[in-house]
Amino acid sequence: MRAVEIQEYGGPEVLRVVEAEVPTPGPGQVSIDVAYTGVNFADLKARADGYRVPALPFVPGLEVSGHVRALGAGVTGLAVGQEVAALTQGGAYADVVAADAVTVFPLPPGVDLRTGATLPTVLPTAYALIHTVGRLQPGETVLVQGAAGGVGTVLGQLARAAGAGAVLGVVSSAAKAAYAREHGYDEVFVTSSTTPSFAKEIREATDGRGVDLALDPVGGETLRASLDSLAPFGRLVSFGNASGAQPWQVGQPDLYPLALSVSGFSILTLAQTSPAELRALTERAFRTVLDGVVSLPVTAEFALPDAAEAHRLMGTRTSTGKLLLRAHGTDGDADLA
Repeated sequence: MRAVEIQEYGGPEVLRVVEAEVPTPGPGQVSIDVAYTGVNFADLKARADGYRVPALPFVPGLEVSGHVRALGAGVTGLAVGQEVAALTQGGAYADVVAADAVTVFPLPPGVDLRTGATLPTVLPTAYALIHTVGRLQPGETVLVQGAAGGVGTVLGQLARAAGAGAVLGVVSSAAKAAYAREHGYDEVFVTSSTTPSFAKEIREATDGRGVDLALDPVGGETLRASLDSLAPFGRLVSFGNASGAQPWQVGQPDLYPLALSVSGFSILTLAQTSPAELRALTERAFRTVLDGVVSLPVTAEFALPDAAEAHRLMGTRTSTGKLLLRAHGTDGDADLA
């Protein structure tokens, strides 16, 4: 089978197509004939910096859709040939991947394989940020960093459906701002490396009060500005460190004056520490697609051997929505939706 492998860290050019052995599922696992693989920013960090890479060579990729190929010992509730979506710990840039059965989810009727590949990381993450960790209440205001990305696109829709009083976003370009406004955001602020601060604008947009919930995948100074944007009793949830900045500490002097709280979420860590909770969360999240609450546009699709091009596009920070790799059908150039 084909796989896209990292043999050294670096730019997109280090992604190499190789012939690899078809994985055999171990106990509690299934193997999946991959139809589509989702491209995530974590894949770029793995390629460039070794993020969550246990050793080289390494095949990246955290989410797939496809058909169950084989069942490992002890697996129940799944059948060979069944259409599924799965969260993996890597290895998804391939024609076949093995995944723990607890993170393999049958696709509901009406959800096709292309849509299914957009769901395993983005949808449960967004659902947890709004409902489980963020605990958004009707009428509250929400601030989302990276509002035009995959998670940001779903967050705007979920917040709107949950009855948010106002949904505010932060993006890096005017084009992304226009996209975000089409997906649930009331107001979107554009920042850049030369004008990274947005706390003042958020205060002005909320008549000086600030927001009740801030959701931040960027880290560093952006995370600090998100904290500075909170209203009394506000909550900040960190769910990534795209900036690569060193972690900072927050303590009593930051939290006590306005009774603020700070929490974190990582779907990959939850998959390791509490897979049963992840499964319950994912099943609730998937229902929002069936109910028509959210949709995640696929804005670019690449053949599996063109994974480097997908990384180049995501690395420009100009992409919106979701990027996919196609592991079946005719290989070719990227198809823009």
